[in-house]
Amino acid sequence: MHNDNPAIPYSIVPGIVWPALPDTRAVSPLALLQQFDQSQWWPPELLRERQWQQVQRLLMHACQTSAGYRERLTRAGLPADGRIAPEDWLRVPLLTRAELQHGYAALRSTAIPADHGAVLEDHTSGSTGRPVRFAKTALTDVFWRAFTLRDHFWQGRDFSQRLAAIRACDAGQALPPDGIQRTGWGGATDGIYPTGPASLLTIETDIEQQLDWLLRQDAGYLLTYPTNLRVLVQLSAQRGVRPARLREVRTVSESLDMDLRELVRSVWHVPVTDMYTTREVGYIALQCPQHAHYHVMAEGALVEILNADDRPCTPGEIGRVVVTALHNFALPLIRYEIGDYAEVGAPCPCGRGLPVLARILGRSRNMLTLPDGSRHWPRFGYAKFGDIAPIRQLQLVQHTVEDIEARLVVDTALNVEQEARLTVHLQTALGHPFRIRFTYLDSIPRSANGKYEDVLSLVEPSVVTGNSE
Repeated sequence: MHNDNPAIPYSIVPGIVWPALPDTRAVSPLALLQQFDQSQWWPPELLRERQWQQVQRLLMHACQTSAGYRERLTRAGLPADGRIAPEDWLRVPLLTRAELQHGYAALRSTAIPADHGAVLEDHTSGSTGRPVRFAKTALTDVFWRAFTLRDHFWQGRDFSQRLAAIRACDAGQALPPDGIQRTGWGGATDGIYPTGPASLLTIETDIEQQLDWLLRQDAGYLLTYPTNLRVLVQLSAQRGVRPARLREVRTVSESLDMDLRELVRSVWHVPVTDMYTTREVGYIALQCPQHAHYHVMAEGALVEILNADDRPCTPGEIGRVVVTALHNFALPLIRYEIGDYAEVGAPCPCGRGLPVLARILGRSRNMLTLPDGSRHWPRFGYAKFGDIAPIRQLQLVQHTVEDIEARLVVDTALNVEQEARLTVHLQTALGHPFRIRFTYLDSIPRSANGKYEDVLSLVEPSVVTGNSE
């Protein structure tokens, strides 16, 4: 994609501006980025071959330095040294979040290669239950920076613009009305490319203040969560204002509906670009530069989408996301079942050989369970809500196979006719005449990492279907 203001790295040699001679901190991310520019066009067979070479090194390292992985492979009847054939890969046990929570000490490597740099221990927010503890190295951060740069260049971003972000922050940080102002876009570009300034506001800010703040920033790019974006755009339409210089919205952390892309395009006249990451794994997939689906970051992760029989899904099928982080030698995450579901996509017309995910659907707890035991991903027609009532926020909570609580944030409670119309609309969209009751709240809180779930099922699938998912 052509950019009238191309990004040129910092040069540390006096008198040399272009071509730049960058600082040593920039060398590794830029070297990876140059390789990514080639590997994205490789045929899938070559990508899988290179992935397997890296998987073998990772698996052998894990077995040599982790009692937990030696035990897991031995229990599966595989060589305890990790030297397995590609056809035995599906026999390597899946690593669940619960196993990672309880077995952290045994799974962690006891001899991390010195060249991988400093080790950092961290944990997830616990939005799915107990937090997951994990460790990573400075090398994994280099890959994170390189994939972030790939995203910037794929989408043709102008580094001279201001970046605004509304997301979860540490307690007491980036508070309204001003948030935090920074001189650069962040760790991925700092020390490598000069950028415009960045602004940060905590997601806990009232939506009216969020919009006022965004208008003041006059930013070229906005980063936030899909559920927050929806309310922000709806308010913008109600007030008849829009961020004048905004070029693109970037979304993270939650599933993105196609209708939200269309809403943003119609109100703000800009595209929405999504990305798929987790705290413990890093980048999993980025949105294709030419299409709305996602390309797996095959240079950093081996991603499997598995069906109920633990077999790989084919294009058009939905399954569980299982990830092997290829370069984390501190706490190897090998066939790690992160809890998400995704749909496998067909090869991309753009010509890239990177695997395709058509959709990222979210967690199993975001699926509705019908009385016959079937489960599906709900769609409930946000676009038509405005024809019924001015709803600021909605969350559906399934308490039983027949009962759904609709939690609403509104300026004025719906009248009897509006509730009846919304009930019919939801029943039609959900594909079943659920009993729907309404609860009115001042706000619906987000989790510690800023995520918000618009559908939450409290029904245990095993109670209905007898399976052990």
